[in-house]
Amino acid sequence: MEPFSYIRATAASQATQAAMDHDVRLIAGGTTLLDLMKLDVERPGTLVDINRIGLDGIEKMPNGTLRIGALVRNSALAHHPVVQSDYSVLSQALLAGASAQLRNMATTGGNLLQRTRCMYFRNTAMACNKRAPGSGCSAIEGDNRSLAILGTSKDCIATNPSDMNVALTALEAVITVEGSKGKRDISIADFYLLPGNTPHIETVLARGDLITYVTLPPPRPKAQHVYLKLRDRASYEFALSSAAIVAEVLDGKFSFIRVALGGVGTRPWRSHEAESALLHRSAEPESFRRASVDALREARPQSENAFKIELTKRCIAHALTLATRNA
Repeated sequence: MEPFSYIRATAASQATQAAMDHDVRLIAGGTTLLDLMKLDVERPGTLVDINRIGLDGIEKMPNGTLRIGALVRNSALAHHPVVQSDYSVLSQALLAGASAQLRNMATTGGNLLQRTRCMYFRNTAMACNKRAPGSGCSAIEGDNRSLAILGTSKDCIATNPSDMNVALTALEAVITVEGSKGKRDISIADFYLLPGNTPHIETVLARGDLITYVTLPPPRPKAQHVYLKLRDRASYEFALSSAAIVAEVLDGKFSFIRVALGGVGTRPWRSHEAESALLHRSAEPESFRRASVDALREARPQSENAFKIELTKRCIAHALTLATRNA
């Protein structure tokens, strides 16, 4: 790890101003950044600690939305009574990720910006367009079993590793940002970028931007929530495939449905194809099967991860079964 300076910010404006410098990184829980610094992937000259700028509350707003501060710890969010009762897919996803110790440190804003776990990104001896633009993608001809099959390009097949982001995608969260462009709200659908030929640019954030809040829409009282995560081992492991489902069934048919996938996309993957196949259709196994096929129609597997297509079809179908078992 290279030497660095340390500053403790006391206001959001101080943090955004400091972050205009390309050599500065903002730090809260540090559960990703410190790892990358130890691996020499990140080499910031200055760390700006933002833990004392507020933004650590969860508030039910007058319009029925739920506003979550960017510095709310994953554990606090997962166990919050409103999240557990009204947005349980988010609680389920958070509790499926990492370890209790990491959840006690990791923040909502930090999780949104979690970097890929691709082994080539984290190994500075290997070519990686995400880490070093133009150097190539070692994963395409290398070890790619855990990597993406949706949204890939010839320059990058790295997955977004977060469980939380998949649930937020199914919930259609809105991300509030402050920075040089002022305050703005960004739908999570517009927040993440596909790799294309610029995989090092992962989000729409500009230099100096600070995530301040995540807002969830008013809850749907009749909706059923399921987060299903499939992985190589039962704990402290990233998803090979996961599905976040928010569903309402009326008279045996889907009246509302959101499907998001993890472990298979270069960003948290909203499956509009699966939703279209399910909406106003009967909540039965044949509908689940058709939806899962449609969701993976554009999958582009690599040499070692074609199994993810069938695995994800089964993940979607089983998650839908769980979500509709009491319909």
